[in-house]
Amino acid sequence: MTHQVHAFEPPERFVAGTVGPPGERTFFLQARGGGRLVSVALEKVQVSLLAEKLEELLAEAQRRFGVELPEAPAALDDNDPLDTPVDEEFRVGTLGLAFDVDTATVVIEAIAAGETEVEVELGDDADDEAAEDVEDVEPDDDLDRLRVRLTPQATREFIERARRVVNAGRPPCPLCGQPLDPAGHLCPRHNGYHR
Repeated sequence: MTHQVHAFEPPERFVAGTVGPPGERTFFLQARGGGRLVSVALEKVQVSLLAEKLEELLAEAQRRFGVELPEAPAALDDNDPLDTPVDEEFRVGTLGLAFDVDTATVVIEAIAAGETEVEVELGDDADDEAAEDVEDVEPDDDLDRLRVRLTPQATREFIERARRVVNAGRPPCPLCGQPLDPAGHLCPRHNGYHR
């Protein structure tokens, strides 16, 4: 079976979003462009980590290459739900990030889960050592992947929305910090009694 590379360079829209009620949400990255729509499923922790690592990548690009860092948008332009239909193309195993100095763009690659563990790798094309690290980690070429290329501004908007999506789940228990179910939850701080 041949692998597919879904490339959007750049996408018309690239967002993190969810399907399902809080507590049962499935997280997706979704890219749209050129009449195509690709949705890939991933874990909440991966969305959170991706936003964090993208923030670090932008800061590093500014520090090393003098890239202008856009301000965080005051209000999100794109608060819309995911485009439908949300058909899961594949489940993400590895996320690769790089900064392309020549085009001053951020490249995000979501690679299908194979035999590898879930991880996020940072790389950048100007630093051979870091770029090699990404290549070492990349699983075999027989895995599907979604590749998007974003401007720093689009990256900043993605980060803000991703953080909002992650934080929009169930409110945390004030005692233990675990998510509260609408029916209450067994709080470890209450020795197993419902709260």
